Amino acid sequence: MLLNDVVAASAEVAGSRSRKTKMAAIARLLGAASPAELPIVAAWIGGSLRQRRTGLGWRSMTALPAPADVATLGVEAVDAAFEQLAALAGPGSQLARQAATEELFSRATAEEQGWLRGVVSGAVRQGALDALVQEGVAAAADLPLDAVRRAVMLAGSTTAVVTTAFAEGVDGLARIGLEVGRPVLPMLASSEPDVAAALARAGGDRVLVDAKLDGIRIQAHKSGDEVRIATRTLEDITSRLPEVVDVVRALPARTAVLDGEAIALGADGRPRPFQETASRTASLAPGGSTITPYFFDLLHLDGRDLLDEPTHVRAEALAALVPERHLVDRVIAASVDEAEAASRAALAAGHEGVVVKAYDAPYAAGRRGAAWVKVKPVHTLDLVVLAVEEGSGRRRGWLSNIHLGARDPETGGFVMLGKTFKGMTDDMLAWQTQRFTELMTERNDWVVALRPEQVVEIAFDGVQRSSRYPGGVALRFARVVRYRDDKPVDEIDTIDTVRSYASWL
Repeated sequence: MLLNDVVAASAEVAGSRSRKTKMAAIARLLGAASPAELPIVAAWIGGSLRQRRTGLGWRSMTALPAPADVATLGVEAVDAAFEQLAALAGPGSQLARQAATEELFSRATAEEQGWLRGVVSGAVRQGALDALVQEGVAAAADLPLDAVRRAVMLAGSTTAVVTTAFAEGVDGLARIGLEVGRPVLPMLASSEPDVAAALARAGGDRVLVDAKLDGIRIQAHKSGDEVRIATRTLEDITSRLPEVVDVVRALPARTAVLDGEAIALGADGRPRPFQETASRTASLAPGGSTITPYFFDLLHLDGRDLLDEPTHVRAEALAALVPERHLVDRVIAASVDEAEAASRAALAAGHEGVVVKAYDAPYAAGRRGAAWVKVKPVHTLDLVVLAVEEGSGRRRGWLSNIHLGARDPETGGFVMLGKTFKGMTDDMLAWQTQRFTELMTERNDWVVALRPEQVVEIAFDGVQRSSRYPGGVALRFARVVRYRDDKPVDEIDTIDTVRSYASWL
């Protein structure tokens, strides 16, 4: 199969709003791939490379060689080129990477160069998430979708099961089971604006209400004294969390797989800002904040898989295994009043909110449904747009990523708080492209500076410490609610108001 076949299918997927049409295009592409090409193509049509790191960034692809006139690059050859790039390290690697990049891109057509740039930078906006690729696998291999999803859940990725799906069918997928030491995809939570809506969605006479910690998701695997800690993206971070390893190793079990959260706490036992946890868990260097694990689910215990057991059965087994000080705060609620009381307690303790969990649901790894529903208070601010960036991928040709500023009452100026492109519809992108072109004062590469006149309402989940921005803080998960043409800039929120959301200041 040629790279050009993948590029054409990607364009077809990106050009349709129909999930059925997207899935059919993916299925045709996978059906035409050889067994060796299947895992490569499955990763690419999902918008990512198989290699976690290639050493390439947008700067290394700003000046590319002239494109080829004819498409000749094969899928396996391109994947091998990325493997070569990923393996480069040490003295001389920068020049070797530059030469290898030029050699690869010189063999690509203009369309292929554009697609390769996008997949390397993560800017392939084609609307083909992994769940849709799984549907394509099921359709192309004529298999039940549930069988594909369960195998993906247990193997950790679609690329890990796609060859088995085509070669061995349902029987082969059924042989893929939970393996202690091999991370599985974590179960995910959907969202509701309040506790009452979450209870209605979860259903049943009773629910579990867990405190939602603002840490990093971890999955802990124990086999004797061997312990492995993985993130929600299945990255192995065992060496970075020795204190978590010690907690798991001490559990009275021969084998176990646990789901939980790791978080940095202050001397008072309250959560520290998220970036302290993120910084500590992202670094191999010793020192920094101490990380404390809290567990909320148990997937395997001493040879017994618990994935298909009801939530309350897994909860009872977890409580019997893990010391209370390492369990997420949990309440069994039979009414909205009881669940709301648990939510207030979680917020008072400094947590993000709660997760409402269906009492009898199995562990649906990799799925986001009604069995887990998170509820977090939504904050909004009225801010000003200071600048905007040229869009990429599907947003190419539009002005997309906006720079947000709060009012500084002391200077009369503005303080930048971060950027966002979340929450923007196509209509909004078209409107703001015209609007910001009118407000443009300077264009530098891909950044367009603006007169600070346009007010925007921004929803966000919290405030974190930031050394990047002059106010020392940044918004977490900022997204656009609407543009406020009705509000003058001198009435937007101040930097002091923003800081008031940071209880740790």
